Amino acid sequence: MRLELHRILVKKLAFGDKTGVAGGTLTINREELLDLISEDELLGGNLGVDIAMPGDSIRIVPVKDVVEPRWKIEGNGQVFPGAVSDVETVGEGKTVVLSGAAVVTAGKIVRFQEGIIDMSGPGAEYTPYSRTCNVVLLLEPANPGMDKHDYEAACRMAGLKAAAYLARCCAEARADEAEVFDFADIREAMSAHPGLPKVGYLYMLQTQGLLHDTYLYGADVKKILPTVVSPLEVMDGAIVSGNCVSACDKNSTYVHQNNPVIADMLRRHGRDFNFVTCIVTNENVTLADKRRSSSFATKLAAMLGLDGVIITEEGFGNPDADLVMNCWKAERLGIKTALLTDEYAGQDGASQSLADSCVEGDACVTAGNANEVIVLPPMKKVLGVAEEANVIAGGWQGSLAGDGSITVELQAITGATSELGYTKLGACTI
Repeated sequence: MRLELHRILVKKLAFGDKTGVAGGTLTINREELLDLISEDELLGGNLGVDIAMPGDSIRIVPVKDVVEPRWKIEGNGQVFPGAVSDVETVGEGKTVVLSGAAVVTAGKIVRFQEGIIDMSGPGAEYTPYSRTCNVVLLLEPANPGMDKHDYEAACRMAGLKAAAYLARCCAEARADEAEVFDFADIREAMSAHPGLPKVGYLYMLQTQGLLHDTYLYGADVKKILPTVVSPLEVMDGAIVSGNCVSACDKNSTYVHQNNPVIADMLRRHGRDFNFVTCIVTNENVTLADKRRSSSFATKLAAMLGLDGVIITEEGFGNPDADLVMNCWKAERLGIKTALLTDEYAGQDGASQSLADSCVEGDACVTAGNANEVIVLPPMKKVLGVAEEANVIAGGWQGSLAGDGSITVELQAITGATSELGYTKLGACTI
């Protein structure tokens, strides 16, 4: 498979008569975009579109999802297959990417586990989306009593449709740069790079239900058995977030599109190891389902002759059991593991970091402690509903002060402790 990402670098946003890009400025026809998202009868009330740029004194709250605008100009399928386009295999051809731009869905809360993006101040240092030029969709349900699953689906589709629309309107523009990725099929990969260890990526997706959902080619991943996909399919939009989980370690659609684990493994492929495949698995709520999925995922890894796997988690608590089960089952099959997660170690950092553990889990990377407390100063402008800060995960009644400042755990900041490593946190030795 060969995938070309044609990147148009976006450095500024503006509203205008025609949606398009020139000289690094993405111009948006606000009315046209509003008409597009208004087509969904499940959305209503005061729908809006606004702009948030890096450095602005703007707070976006509550945030549901972040999506990178993309449009396929050559090759099989189209962006977000199974959602806004037909279910066709992606991962090859040419795709336009509006790099530096993002669509952020926000507004009336779907579930308490949503988040905050500050475009400046101390909060901006914890979210990667303070660096993107954000087109913010302000959404409300058509009926306040609407089923939350219906409203979540409407918000999810609004973000995907808007991202596809923006990139489609720029499809004729000249790209600033192009990245080319070649990835062999499994048969070829198995015999490639003799002498290097065969390594795979075990990609855990949040699928606990009750609005903790992720979609692969439009299919609810909790309903599938672990399966093999090309990393180029992931890069080309095959995975879409439907999550209303804690904002700090939610894998937004943007993060799936730009998965840094996949990007790094592709860079090191053929040099440090032979990157053979990506195994997508789910996170379950019953012990029987956890056993089934972990056994099936590690069986696939063993059948492919993998020497090692990198395993990433999404969420915390219950999914920790899936992470650890995947770890020890792989290790006992002779497959070395490296784990990537975050911690909920209490506000003082002294509590147990994960809900489960095993002796085999001796190579583990942390993305930070989500319980760490931060004070976010007031912003000049709030996009969304500021009062929701009192009820989102990581906040509490009284988190929002009278002066507009917010005291919350990092759990409330979108992408603060991304378990894919798409975060601004780091570590150093002293």
